[in-house]
Amino acid sequence: MKYPWIDEFLLSMPGATKDFKEEWQWTRYLIGNKMFAAVCKDEKGEDYIVTIKLEPSDGEFIRNEYEDVTPGYYMNKIHWNSINLEGELPDALMKELIVKSYKLVLGGLSKKMQKELITF
Repeated sequence: MKYPWIDEFLLSMPGATKDFKEEWQWTRYLIGNKMFAAVCKDEKGEDYIVTIKLEPSDGEFIRNEYEDVTPGYYMNKIHWNSINLEGELPDALMKELIVKSYKLVLGGLSKKMQKELITF
């Protein structure tokens, strides 16, 4: 995997937790019980894509710019995008997209829940 830091980075988001859905072979990253990212395993049990949520215009733009970004695997293809973990997406851009996904999902939670989850 080209991004060995991805798990640590995903969990560095304030209030982030993770679980593993064995039936899907996904490690899900959650904020307030809502998924903002998933690292999916291939048939060999190796991590091969990360799926994140983006605004539709951001997702379309990034898919047009990088062949390693495709519509979300088993997800709503307008809002979710999958990124090849062996691809050529620059680290800084991968981190930027993860933060965008996190903020998008966090913004969809109630203000009360946001305050409960994000304590500084």
